[in-house]
Amino acid sequence: MRRARVTRALFALCLGCFIMIIYYFNSSLKPASESQADRSSGQKSRRSPLQTLYEGDQVESAVQAIHQGRRELLEEACRAYTRKRRVLIPEDLKHIIVDDQHGLLYCYVPKVACTNWKRVLMVLTGASGAQRDPLAIPANEAHVPGNLRMLSEFSTSQINQRLRSYLKFIFVREPFERLVSAYRNKFTRSYNTAFHKRYGTKIVRRHRVAPEPEALEKGNDVSFEEFVYYLVDPATQREEPFNEHWERVHSLCHPCLIHYDVVGKYETLEQDSRYVLQVAGVEDQVSFPASSKSTRTTGDMAAQFFHNISPFYQKRLYNLYRMDFLLFNYSMPTYLKFR
Repeated sequence: MRRARVTRALFALCLGCFIMIIYYFNSSLKPASESQADRSSGQKSRRSPLQTLYEGDQVESAVQAIHQGRRELLEEACRAYTRKRRVLIPEDLKHIIVDDQHGLLYCYVPKVACTNWKRVLMVLTGASGAQRDPLAIPANEAHVPGNLRMLSEFSTSQINQRLRSYLKFIFVREPFERLVSAYRNKFTRSYNTAFHKRYGTKIVRRHRVAPEPEALEKGNDVSFEEFVYYLVDPATQREEPFNEHWERVHSLCHPCLIHYDVVGKYETLEQDSRYVLQVAGVEDQVSFPASSKSTRTTGDMAAQFFHNISPFYQKRLYNLYRMDFLLFNYSMPTYLKFR
């Protein structure tokens, strides 16, 4: 009898010890699991710009609707006018700037506020050092190769990962206003001697009857008509690709191969830039510089430049830039005479 009581007491003691051990391990493991859960929930609460765009409600619904409409119109145009799809190559990605810190990919288009967007991205990526004001960064410094990383510099797997998970945005402009802006900047400004030498002399030699020796040497008096003749001449693109300042946007940024999440427009630059920075969650870190240029190229100004272009060459030029008109929902200009 006594032995039975001793046995029961030992059993109860062992059982108690076993329960205490389990309780001890449970209590010691619980904080670790809770802290891990806290970390996980912390990561989930910090959404990427891509998640904010498609899942968030941090931006004004009216603006969201505008950009959703632009995405849908671009997709429809790509389906309607692009028959063959091909694989992207690194050469296609040399205009796409990468901001790994904020998960952004920006395809820059010259003559569409790209200098200011490069300045903004230099601030965001730290390439500007301690400078936080985009306008304090010299314009020529914004275009220095190596200040910002291009998507073409990464490996194939790194490229694919960024294309899948980063917010991709682009800014476009009415094609002929952009073209006139490029002409005015590169051929009518005395300081652009490099463009005059490289392109101006070639244009004068090929498209001017009995050119003066000085014009052949300097190439600094190219007319807009001569510039148009140069662009539509089949020999031009056989020799080399268009310069990026007058290359078509669809050839620079490949919007039918890359799904751009935001299509900003030069005509609504301030609103669209503010929207991108808001979606990226950086509107408190940097502001897009307000435009102060009174000499910017307008539709009326473009109409003046096209006034002396014959309907034959107007049509050829329109056909050259037709895809940009169609993809980004720009109407054919009313001043064209071949309509």
